[in-house]
Amino acid sequence: MKNYLGESNNRGFAGISSILYVDTKLFIAIITITILGLITIYSSSGNELSLVIKQSTRVVIGLIAMVFLAQVHPDNLRLFAPVLYFLTILLLILVLLFGVGHSADRWLDLYFIRFQPSELMKIFVPLMLASYYSDKPLPPNISYIFIAIILVLLPVFLIMKQPDLGTALLIGMSGAIAILLAGMSLKFFFVTTFSTAALLPVLWMNMHQYQKQRVLTFFNPESDPLGSGYHLMQSKIALGSGGFFGKGLFNGTQSKLGFVPEHSTDFIFTAFGEEFGFLGVIILMSLYLFIALRGISISIKATDNFGRILTGTLSLTIFLYVLVNVGMVIGFLPVVGAPLPFMSYGGTSMVTLFATFGMIMSVKSHQRILRK
Repeated sequence: MKNYLGESNNRGFAGISSILYVDTKLFIAIITITILGLITIYSSSGNELSLVIKQSTRVVIGLIAMVFLAQVHPDNLRLFAPVLYFLTILLLILVLLFGVGHSADRWLDLYFIRFQPSELMKIFVPLMLASYYSDKPLPPNISYIFIAIILVLLPVFLIMKQPDLGTALLIGMSGAIAILLAGMSLKFFFVTTFSTAALLPVLWMNMHQYQKQRVLTFFNPESDPLGSGYHLMQSKIALGSGGFFGKGLFNGTQSKLGFVPEHSTDFIFTAFGEEFGFLGVIILMSLYLFIALRGISISIKATDNFGRILTGTLSLTIFLYVLVNVGMVIGFLPVVGAPLPFMSYGGTSMVTLFATFGMIMSVKSHQRILRK
């Protein structure tokens, strides 16, 4: 009887997921990480229920966006890609003119809603490049590569002017991934990379003072332990104090007592590691790796250029965001504004992440797949 009921429930869930074009494996992994994020936000904020309610509302909106986009045929995504891309370019220009924010003008305040257009570019740049290469012969020739580079550099430049160097670099890297997946030769890629590296002195001269200080602190955090190096040093202390098994749920001290700044946003990985320890971190990173591999599997099985480039770029980009955030909080990378996917407290970023996987599910469900 129990087996019958269990099988019945499994069939029912599989049936619903099939009707809604939702990939069950991806969905379970994403929801698991999201729940861990909500628990960590609640604990690190000192049991502040209002933050959890706000974040839960954004999760629900994100889930609706994911399910909606999963119903949209990839051909329609490809058709509307240029419109969405150039509309967001316009929004980025409006941010430079009318944007609001505490340390940088990154938000557009429309009175009834406040959001970051730069977050939208995290999915619209890969979408635009996948659409651009969908009807081109691959591997692309030099002219097609340079046009794609311009499509990437335009939003990167506008976002850097906000200034939001972290998001700009992440979007630039996602664009590079898309161009690589389109078939650009590794030789050309390395030549372009080294040529770009030669421009780093120009980038340094145009960086804001606080951005320069972050880079300098990365190399020597102990030089300013109470200033620019404070975030990184406290993050390491909190992670180390968690040990192998962690201090236990709601028992974290470094985050609750305010020693770790931004413990619900950019440094939420620190708060999680303090309470769940190295074991919890391994489980969390395994979930992220599973999501990335599942997305890559969908990309490999897709039979057209658009689906392959889009799903591959989005999957690798999300995992790249994870690596950047984790590398930042453990001191392997400079501190940048990079939230941890599905964990960090935030509105636009959370909805964008769910929308990303809605597109991946759309490709998997609607296109002809080589094998299940």
